[in-house]
Amino acid sequence: MPKINLEEKFSKFTEHWTPKIIAESNSQLVKIAKGDGELVWHKHDNEDELFMVFKGQLTLQLPDGDIVLNPGELTAS
Repeated sequence: MPKINLEEKFSKFTEHWTPKIIAESNSQLVKIAKGDGELVWHKHDNEDELFMVFKGQLTLQLPDGDIVLNPGELTAS
C-alpha cells in the first residue's frame, strides 16, 4: 500500500474545479481538487461524496441549508 503525500499531489496542478484521482479504495475513487469562486450546484446519483478542506474555506449550498467547512473539517453524503 503506497503512501500518498497530499501536499505533493496538490502542488502538481493549478487548475480549479478539476478533480484529480489520487487513489482507489474498494472500487471508490479518491479525488482532490482546488477551488476558487463558485461552482454550480449539481449531484451525482450513483456516487457517494466526501468533501474535506485542507486550506481555505468551502461553503456547500444545499437545499436543506449551507454547510461551511474550514481546514480539517469534512462532510459526506
